[in-house]
Amino acid sequence: MIFFTVSTGPAVDAELADAITARQFRPSLIGPEAWEGYRFSGMEIRIKESTDLYGAVLWPSASVLCHFLETNQDKYNLKDKNVIELGAGTGLVTIVSSLLGAKVTSTDLPDVLGNLQYNVTRNTRDRCKHIPLVTELVWGPDVEQRFPRATHCFDYILAADVVYAHPYLDELMDTFDYLCQENTRILWAMRFRLDPENSFVERVGRRFHVEQLYDLPSLSIKLYRAWRKGRRTEGGGEAAWSQSSP
Repeated sequence: MIFFTVSTGPAVDAELADAITARQFRPSLIGPEAWEGYRFSGMEIRIKESTDLYGAVLWPSASVLCHFLETNQDKYNLKDKNVIELGAGTGLVTIVSSLLGAKVTSTDLPDVLGNLQYNVTRNTRDRCKHIPLVTELVWGPDVEQRFPRATHCFDYILAADVVYAHPYLDELMDTFDYLCQENTRILWAMRFRLDPENSFVERVGRRFHVEQLYDLPSLSIKLYRAWRKGRRTEGGGEAAWSQSSP
């Protein structure tokens, strides 16, 4: 089941898109290392991309999710919360979540981890209460071994642009399903390019309650929140026992 409780018309879309775009800045001088700049949580964040690796490029959905997290701290307070990011890529969401006080586990495939660790360390050292953990995760069967439920419980699962035309959507769904426990909330932003994006949202809606938080046609990006069916609803960011919609 998917709930559309937040309306973003053309005016709101343009305002949000402008605010998100304004977060980015570019270096005034060309130096020996290319990087993209972002401003979140009162900090300048420098992100190094690796253009030869698809997962080491910063996609716009990450900025959308970071903007949402920073501007909705009254409802989604990450301070001292256990957070896992799936498909962390260049690490922007991990960095911003850490700056907002979360205890973050940042995950991606092995070939992405070097650049991810570099960005996370560069932008969080001496800035965060909790040092982010960067670790490998292959979606699917690997998740049970790496994150046994007896010792790992996450308040939030974060993901940005992890849904696109790749053959691992079943594994991603199973990973969501395994990591999302009774009190876990999933926040994921995705850019709509092809039909797999639309069908994935429908599939998530069969296993979870899903609420659309942002719809930004100018960026072709939507932001969703999800939680387990038959467990808790999410009214205004606060949990309440129910079997139905918020």
